[in-house]
Amino acid sequence: MNDSMHSEELASETGQVGVVAENGAGVCSVQVCVINDQGLHARPAARLAQEAQKFKSMITLCQADTEVDAKSILDILTLAAGQGSNLELRAEGDDASEALDHLSEMFKNRFR
Repeated sequence: MNDSMHSEELASETGQVGVVAENGAGVCSVQVCVINDQGLHARPAARLAQEAQKFKSMITLCQADTEVDAKSILDILTLAAGQGSNLELRAEGDDASEALDHLSEMFKNRFR
């Protein structure tokens, strides 16, 4: 088994692929994995948007070339992220790192 296969298997169990990192331009990001059985459907999307709205930072959710506002349930639903989807959470602002820590925990806890 190579390292990427091991990482993908680990992500499917834990919901988080990477750690919060800053790119030097003030943008923090973390890789997360959707581990919910039904993917990022209405209930977890609503919880994600509600929690993201508590932070001042601009928070985006990215899948491949698509980037959406993580504070908008409709935007999140347009990703149609199914179980096992790897996403990137990005945040820019004073509370960016705190926001990503909190939101990535939600992915790990299956939005419970």
